[in-house]
Amino acid sequence: MSDRPLAAGLRAWLRPPRAHGEVIEDRTVSFLELFYDLVFVVLIARIAHTLAGDVSWAGVRDFVLVFMLIWVAWANGSTYHELHGGEDGRSRSYIFAQMSLLVPLSVFAGHATTDTGDGRGFAVVYALLLVLIGWQWFDVRRQDTPEMRSLSTNYVLGVAAVAAVMAVSALVDSNGTRLILWLVALVAGLAVALVQGPRFGDAVRVTESMAERFGLFIIIVLGEVVVGVADGLGEAGSGARTFATALVALGIGFGLWWNYFDFVGRRVPRPETGPRSIWLYGHLPLAMSIAATGAGMVSLIEHAADGRAPANTAWLIAGGAAAAAASLAAVTATMAGHPGRRLVPYTLLGAGVVSLALAALRPAPWILAAGINLALLAVWVEAFIRHARRGLPIAET
Repeated sequence: MSDRPLAAGLRAWLRPPRAHGEVIEDRTVSFLELFYDLVFVVLIARIAHTLAGDVSWAGVRDFVLVFMLIWVAWANGSTYHELHGGEDGRSRSYIFAQMSLLVPLSVFAGHATTDTGDGRGFAVVYALLLVLIGWQWFDVRRQDTPEMRSLSTNYVLGVAAVAAVMAVSALVDSNGTRLILWLVALVAGLAVALVQGPRFGDAVRVTESMAERFGLFIIIVLGEVVVGVADGLGEAGSGARTFATALVALGIGFGLWWNYFDFVGRRVPRPETGPRSIWLYGHLPLAMSIAATGAGMVSLIEHAADGRAPANTAWLIAGGAAAAAASLAAVTATMAGHPGRRLVPYTLLGAGVVSLALAALRPAPWILAAGINLALLAVWVEAFIRHARRGLPIAET
């Protein structure tokens, strides 16, 4: 008799994952999820540091490819826990197992595209991570209804195919061929959910907790702007113009935070499949662009005393800000209609155009940063005035 409560407790502690459709409406982001996201801070910091040391078109290309692979892994792990996880032993074990693979993945990530050994190591660990994630989704399949089971099966097969491509890439000797295989894996990884068609909308609903989780990832990449400014100051040394440029450049991160969390943060998109897909996938270029902008801060501050910003640095900073503004415009457009934010997608696009113009002009570093700041500020000010005229606060509490 005494063993029965213990057996029941173990069954509850190791309970199977929630099936598709079993949404917890009032769920909040857990400490475990925050711990999981912390590992991605290390991954993103590694590849951002590499880009900061190689501000070139090739460096940007390699950064984009590896960042997108990392984001796909994060989105799969985070979405799984949102839809099927819980505060139980099975969910914790899955997350800690993923983290155990993410740590060695971070070791290889920095030079995965240029060093053969690191590239092979990255491919092997990434493939193992996908195998684990695929098993988690297969575990869900066993709990699903017959209607949802085919969706889970197709998703598992898609993840397995991506893992196979990554594993094959570890066997090739050419870095160029390996990158092509990674690109194929990336496209497949991004498409594996979208090809499900209308069933994707039935299986994935953006909840407030999911919106909060995606917002927390944006905070992670905004941290790279702060790190980039700090590293730039460390490399450039003291000087009034250097410090002034650093402070103005830091304002770009502040402006992106201000616009994202006042117009998007903690808000869910419209329930239709189109807006939901744009919301989900729009966060990828948004996060990537912010991280790239942060990586460019080092070079910008190092050249604070120059009469014109270096061409590659100007395009990385301003181009990153423009891409972030355009992505944020797309994500903002998925929200339910709101008179106070009616023009925000358009003013964000305008801010992106201004940023690109500044990149082409290549003014002094502090002027470049100040111009981007003003463009982002104008977006918020227009919305603030529109809210104020209607007697509405711009920041909802």
